[in-house]
Amino acid sequence: MARISLTPPRTLLNRFGAWYSRRAYGQVLEPGLAYGHNARVLFTYVRLEQRAAKWNALDGGLKHLAVMAAAARMNCSWCMDFGYWEGRAKGISPEKAGKVPVWREAREAFTELELLVMEYAEAMTETEPAVTDELAAALIGRLGEAAFVELTAMVALENMRSRVNSAFGLTSQGFKESCEIPAGR
Repeated sequence: MARISLTPPRTLLNRFGAWYSRRAYGQVLEPGLAYGHNARVLFTYVRLEQRAAKWNALDGGLKHLAVMAAAARMNCSWCMDFGYWEGRAKGISPEKAGKVPVWREAREAFTELELLVMEYAEAMTETEPAVTDELAAALIGRLGEAAFVELTAMVALENMRSRVNSAFGLTSQGFKESCEIPAGR
């Protein structure tokens, strides 16, 4: 259960945000409702997400796996639920997305580079980051500096999302269930 009301003031910004969210995602995103209690924070957060969505130095599939690995490490059920749904829209198979939380036990499902990216996301997500010089050098060598910077920023952004959602008490919003094929088909 959310620790903050998901009924923010009915300001123009919140109404527009709800309209856009329904149009883009099929429902109003609960983090937006929680942020809606502070217009400046909501506006700044939305701008950050809009600008981060335009970053393109890192492959989108790698970026998504890094985000999901960080969310799984933080145990953010809202982020995992949304990430599963968003991954499907980005062409990541449900089987692969479902293995992200246990990627160490399902290494065969991922490429060597994907494994490095998820290892980096987890290491960066530790309360005291556990990124090693060797891990950073391996990724810079494979991705280049621009993509490495983007990877680092995306993992940091997901850490913010997951920590905020967890602190707000937000849990799964049902995105994953909307992706699954009903039994008997």
